[in-house]
Amino acid sequence: MKRFVLAHDLGTTGNKATLFDEQGRLAASAFGDYQVIRPEPTWAEQDPADHWDAVVRTTRQLLNAASVSADELAAISFSGQMMGCLPVDRVGRPLRNCIIWADQRGVKQAAQLAERVGEERVYRITGHRISPTYSASKLMWVRDNEPDVFANLYKVLHVKDYICFRMTGKFVTDRSDASGMNLYHLENGTWSDEILDAARLDPAYLPELHDSTDVIGELTRDAADALGLIPGIPVVIGGGDGASAAVGAGSVVEGPAYNYIGSSSWIAFAARKPIFDPGRRIFNWAHMVPGMFSPCGTMQAAGGSYQWLRQQVCWSEERQAEQSGEDVYEIMNRRASESVPGAHGLLFLPYLQGERSPHWNPRARGGFIGLQVTHTRADLIRATLEGISFNLKTILQSFLDADARIEEVTLIGGGARGALWRQILANVFGRPTLRPRLLEQATSLGAAIAGGIGVGLYKDFSMARQSIEIIDRHMPDPETVALYNRIYPTFVKTYDALVPVFDELYEVK
Repeated sequence: MKRFVLAHDLGTTGNKATLFDEQGRLAASAFGDYQVIRPEPTWAEQDPADHWDAVVRTTRQLLNAASVSADELAAISFSGQMMGCLPVDRVGRPLRNCIIWADQRGVKQAAQLAERVGEERVYRITGHRISPTYSASKLMWVRDNEPDVFANLYKVLHVKDYICFRMTGKFVTDRSDASGMNLYHLENGTWSDEILDAARLDPAYLPELHDSTDVIGELTRDAADALGLIPGIPVVIGGGDGASAAVGAGSVVEGPAYNYIGSSSWIAFAARKPIFDPGRRIFNWAHMVPGMFSPCGTMQAAGGSYQWLRQQVCWSEERQAEQSGEDVYEIMNRRASESVPGAHGLLFLPYLQGERSPHWNPRARGGFIGLQVTHTRADLIRATLEGISFNLKTILQSFLDADARIEEVTLIGGGARGALWRQILANVFGRPTLRPRLLEQATSLGAAIAGGIGVGLYKDFSMARQSIEIIDRHMPDPETVALYNRIYPTFVKTYDALVPVFDELYEVK
């Protein structure tokens, strides 16, 4: 009986392979990591061979661990990191490493697009600002700086789309991933000829557009042999990780908001129309649900900032974790609880990779502000959690300014494991935060639901609301909310005051 969906979630740090059954229940998961390559401080690349290798390894591990046979798979579906740029030739061979979402090398190209089309015009067409983080500027950079690569370009793909090609031989993408390229007409659901013409990019370079639930092909024999599967399994394109997370968090009808906390972090919700913010702080994805949109705000380095702190500062916590077998982040969280709300007057700016929402400043830098000799490592850790949370509040505030009604926030992603951070977010947001049972697998669940709908295993996207299970709820503490409300304007002013400094430091190589 074909009753399982195999979902691959190709993230920044690795690929998560999961199996969900006909009831939407998680049956098993496996993880295979890969590395980010940073040739320059603002560059970020990955080897597509590593992506495929991780998919192969995790597929085999998963089926072995779950004792599921290949003929029980109803479909294979995908979620993946967005805003990438992988040029491939006519037979699908990568022409260079994949330039991933965190890369900001295309500053000059983004400026050219702004000059030729205009910031507001691009925002109104695509639902997004012009930014070097999007695929258009990255592809323009390849054209301008790697002519040999560009001369052999046939298609530009995202990470999940390349894996889909390896499985089916088809050059396709879905609308949610397309909406993160600065090349897609959000409300028309097509590639934008106006922007492509201004960017001087041939529309033939772009993959074929599909809904997230579309079956785009069947698993080929060569791919099946590599994966340990059988040929002919239906392959559903799925969606970008943001859209998949929305479905996995139950945000498939208007209203409920969610906050994903991984390497990056975003707040989003489902809407019937895009939100066009006068300050362009908000951007809009195409939702997995046809005809729906997902207004969103994303910061660059959320869990990435906490990971940096672990690697560069929390050496004793690392050693303790090695000795005890505990999760190092839980040890860090306990250390942070030794501090107090406000971290004794210490602020952290979480701009270690520039910033997207709400500042859209690739030159932004991170920093601890207010350091004194009396501050402890506990204060540093707590200030880091609070600084990330304050920046997320700026995103939440942009939705509230647009008259969105957000009464509570569902937290998903690995960063939502820590109870202390969930409580900090409740106090900073001034709203309850909810923890579903599936945190790190929520994005995979969204991909699996798209796959299950595509082959008729699931009826429709209401499956998302049926599958989500809330197991913890954090209520805001009025006293701490009042303290954070006093600190928050200082956090905002600190960034504003340092913008000229960021510009000067950007020139120092």
